[in-house]
Amino acid sequence: MRVDGQCHCGQITYVAEVDPATVMICNCTDCQTMAGSAFRTLVLTRPGTFRLLSGEPKPYVKTGDSGTRRIQSFCPECGTPIYSAPVDTAEPDIYVLRLGAVRQRDQLVPKVKLWTRSAQAWVDDMNALPKFETQPVFDDDGQLKPT
Repeated sequence: MRVDGQCHCGQITYVAEVDPATVMICNCTDCQTMAGSAFRTLVLTRPGTFRLLSGEPKPYVKTGDSGTRRIQSFCPECGTPIYSAPVDTAEPDIYVLRLGAVRQRDQLVPKVKLWTRSAQAWVDDMNALPKFETQPVFDDDGQLKPT
């Protein structure tokens, strides 16, 4: 599947081919911290298909629990996570795209959850939460105002 994506401010844009069967949710504590959320959703590019169209992502090298070092790339202007890739490769063959920056993210349904031992206990119960189609109104104490 061909996808395209961009960061929030539009400085970084790219195209790639992905296999929808490789969409994953990662619950590791590193992904939680770097996504600013309870998990991160990822998809692998098909080998040799990722092409940066504009901008230059800022790299950050992270060492995982296994000792493996990977480049974490994000927009230097708005901070949007873009991808991760191996450190020791001039031009990586496969990129791991951050699904939030992929325009077709609604078509890429996760197939597996990783690092579930680190998952927040409440993530599997999210369907029980009240739902709002848009931003609700909160009072000065952060409580929902009755509609």
